Amino acid sequence: MNFGLIIIGDEILSGKREDKHLPKVIELLGERGLALSWARYVGDDRGAITAVLREAFAGGDAVFSCGGIGATPDDHTRQCAAAALGVELALHPRARELILERMRDVAAEQGTSFEPDRPDNVHRLNMGVFPAGAELIANPFNKIPGFSCRGSGGGTVHFVPGFPVMAWPMIATLLDGPYASLHGSGRREERSVIVYGAMEATLTPLMEAIEAQFEGVKVFSLPSVDHPVHGRHIELGVKAPIAGAAAAFAALRAGLEAHGARLGPELVR
Repeated sequence: MNFGLIIIGDEILSGKREDKHLPKVIELLGERGLALSWARYVGDDRGAITAVLREAFAGGDAVFSCGGIGATPDDHTRQCAAAALGVELALHPRARELILERMRDVAAEQGTSFEPDRPDNVHRLNMGVFPAGAELIANPFNKIPGFSCRGSGGGTVHFVPGFPVMAWPMIATLLDGPYASLHGSGRREERSVIVYGAMEATLTPLMEAIEAQFEGVKVFSLPSVDHPVHGRHIELGVKAPIAGAAAAFAALRAGLEAHGARLGPELVR
C-alpha cells in the first residue's frame, strides 16, 4: 500500500505559515518502516480541494489530509470530501457527543455554566458534520474528532486538523492501528557511488538495464556542478528493498567499471 499526504490551506501557499506536516509524516512513516509515496498542496478553493480528494478516493492509497476541517468560512474540507464521494453531510452522533463533552469541559475549566443551546455552542457542532458513512479519528488533544472516508476506488482518506499538536498524534494512532500490519514493509536501502567526469546521457542505458534486471529497484542520478568536495560529478545509485540492494548495486558498479568510469566514495543510507 502507498501512503499519500494532502496539505490544505492558503496560508501554506502564501508563506504565512511554514508547512511542518510533510517532514513529520515522513518521520512517522519512517519510524515504522514505511515511506511516503506522494504529497499534494492545495489552497482553500473548493473546486481544487474536491478534485484532489476525488482523485485520492479513486486510487488505492492510504492518504492523510491535514487542514480545513473546522467550522469557519475558510474551512471547506468536509464539504469537499462529501462532494468528492457524492454523499450528503450529516452530524455524526458520536462526534456530537464528543463536541458537547468538550464544551462541558471548557465551561468547567472557566467556572461558567454549560449552555449547549447558546448560538456559538450550536455552531461548534458543525465540526462534527461529516460525509455520510464517515468513521471517527480520536483527537487526544481536545476530543474534537477527525474522520476517515473510503472511496469506491479503494482509496481511504483520513482527515485531521491542521494543528500539528492534534494532527501528528492522530496520524500516529492510525499508523499503529489499522496499518500496524504494514510496519516494516517499506524498508529500503539506498546505495550509491560518486562518478566523476561522466554524462548522464551516456549512463542512461545502464540505469535502464539495472531496473529491468532487478525487480523493485529504482536507479537514481543526482548530478552536481559545484560540490565543495567532489566538484562536478554524478551520484549514481539504487534504491531497493534491503534484501536486493547489494546485488543491484554490485551490478551497477560493474557496469560503471565496464564503461571506464572514474569512481569515488560509496554511500549507504
